[in-house]
Amino acid sequence: MSVATVFALASAHGRAGVAVLRISGPQARSAIDKLCHPSTLPEPRAAHLCEVRHPDGALIDKALVLWFLAPNSFTGEDVVEFHVHGGRAIISAVMDCLRGLPGLRLAEPGEFTRRAFENGKLDLTEAEALADLVNAETEAQRRQAMRQFEGELGRLYENWRARLTKALAHFEATIDFADEDLPENLAEKQSTETRALIAEIERHLDDQHRGERLREGFHIAILGPPNAGKSSLLNALARREAAIVSSIAGTTRDVIEVYLDLGGYPVVIADTAGLRESADQIENEGVRRALKKAANADLKLLVFDGENWPQCDEATQKLADENALAVVNKADLLKDAVNAGDVLFVSAKTGAGIPELLEQITAAIDLRFAASGPPPLTRVRHRAALEECRGHLRRSLTAAAAELRAEDVRLASRSLGHITGRVDVEDLLDVIFRDFCIGK
Repeated sequence: MSVATVFALASAHGRAGVAVLRISGPQARSAIDKLCHPSTLPEPRAAHLCEVRHPDGALIDKALVLWFLAPNSFTGEDVVEFHVHGGRAIISAVMDCLRGLPGLRLAEPGEFTRRAFENGKLDLTEAEALADLVNAETEAQRRQAMRQFEGELGRLYENWRARLTKALAHFEATIDFADEDLPENLAEKQSTETRALIAEIERHLDDQHRGERLREGFHIAILGPPNAGKSSLLNALARREAAIVSSIAGTTRDVIEVYLDLGGYPVVIADTAGLRESADQIENEGVRRALKKAANADLKLLVFDGENWPQCDEATQKLADENALAVVNKADLLKDAVNAGDVLFVSAKTGAGIPELLEQITAAIDLRFAASGPPPLTRVRHRAALEECRGHLRRSLTAAAAELRAEDVRLASRSLGHITGRVDVEDLLDVIFRDFCIGK
């Protein structure tokens, strides 16, 4: 079946100085022949200035054209890029011309990246990292996505899969070539290797979901009694009026979230309803949601009312744990508002103590995310595949027959292959005949 040639706007939508239209597939060069004047095919990977004209001869724009010859392109296919001026009318006119060329169609979402994967230019982890790079909003998200895009995660999983392939080859050898001169205690050696690999996978899984958290955002819940100044504190942290501030208790009844960039990390700060018992059904629902938000938060800011200090709200105190920061607001009303121990005094009204609070929050985030070693898991599907792999390996250690052990190792290898998208049973034969001189 012939491969369709696809095209799409590869740069952002909207008005810009330059827009990039990409064409990929066997008919890509026809776009140069039909639209460019002169239509001389440029040298591969070199910019070529030409006039882009409508089939009726009308000039659309003067553009730079680049030509990438397969397989040396992003998709692994012949690729042409038109770098035109980024006005909407110009983009629309060129798109209409491309749409009218025989054999060309508009690309589906993600189709360029899918073709890159199918042509071996990217594995699945790198393709996912490319999406994360495009969507990265903070420096930490960019760094994590770039590590994965450079292949660190894929190489780790492929290394594990190669070790399993070798183990499987040795298991198969003991089954199919039992009469040959094979190394002694081969099965026992592979069991030792299996246990070592299980330990590595478990360490990788035990990462407190930091990779997924970094993609989605570090969640902070502001909690405390009514009128403690939680909404004012949210506004002070956000540096804008994100929440309604009122002296009337119970004003905040639902969760209000604000997205921030703190120290390069994506942060979601939630203002919640004041913690108290109430006869108001709606306010009680707000309290229930506040407690749910507290249970799911990465960090809790427990806000106490400075007007009542040192008396503390009991409901708020009960939420104190290792993932909580105690904050006394309205420090401007206190004579001796000095930060001491685990308590931080701030004033959302005057801004006093807010820089110190931000420093503590950033330090807490650094503690969670700053880690060396291999890149962390970034997606639920990676975690599920690794847990499945670990389960197969554990079962292989208790299997009664060599055939069953080999099958469990094969399933474990396949689980790893599902992460990167590379599952090739022919690898097994290569290892068998490379490691053992069978039939000599």
